[in-house]
Amino acid sequence: MLREDFIKKNPLRVLQPAPGKDFPEYRMGLVMARAGLGKTSILVQVAIDNIFRGQRVLHVGIGDGLEKAKAWYDDIFKYIIENYSLDNALEVGEVIMRNRMIMTFKESAFSRPKLEERLNDLIYQNIFRPDCIIVDGFDFVNRDREALEDLRELVKILQIQAWFSAVRHREDTRMGPQGVPAPCHEMGDLFETVILLEPQQEGIVLDIIKDATGCAELGKSLRLDPSTMMVKAV
Repeated sequence: MLREDFIKKNPLRVLQPAPGKDFPEYRMGLVMARAGLGKTSILVQVAIDNIFRGQRVLHVGIGDGLEKAKAWYDDIFKYIIENYSLDNALEVGEVIMRNRMIMTFKESAFSRPKLEERLNDLIYQNIFRPDCIIVDGFDFVNRDREALEDLRELVKILQIQAWFSAVRHREDTRMGPQGVPAPCHEMGDLFETVILLEPQQEGIVLDIIKDATGCAELGKSLRLDPSTMMVKAV
């Protein structure tokens, strides 16, 4: 299978513009789930899909080391090779390496100024300019709305897309006006797309509860296979 064919078959194409539609100039997406349900897997699959589409991705891991993030990419790419009979796997792997950069922060050290400082070094030295930023591990419980507004302003300046993960807690039942649950219930308006991962008997369901871009297919049935952590169409 060619890379282009995989893009057409990838279930995450529901997050991409339909034929004839363009992306907004910038956007932010959010993946929410309880701990251990597959948020990082979803973010990495979003990253690889964007890379296959010709984008450059910066993966920001907060609180985790570099090797853990790299292992996620290696495992998911290995699955794609083995299950989709991807042609020129070595060449495609090199494309991922060239167009992905992983950056890690300690939880206490992550902020818009710190991220912007490191980004500016990469951009001004013509080393790497991302089209998409993955932010895995942002602390929505202990960071206020202003911190996220600062990051959204940076996304707007760069004219890129950014995807975040957030941990839900079963005991926190607060809900925002747009149906976005805690701890992001007061920040739902800052995201164009919001996806909830819900465990069910047949697997983990991906519920797209918000999409302000006109790109995602609301109500589309997607599931995360808990044995492979890969997104599947139903």
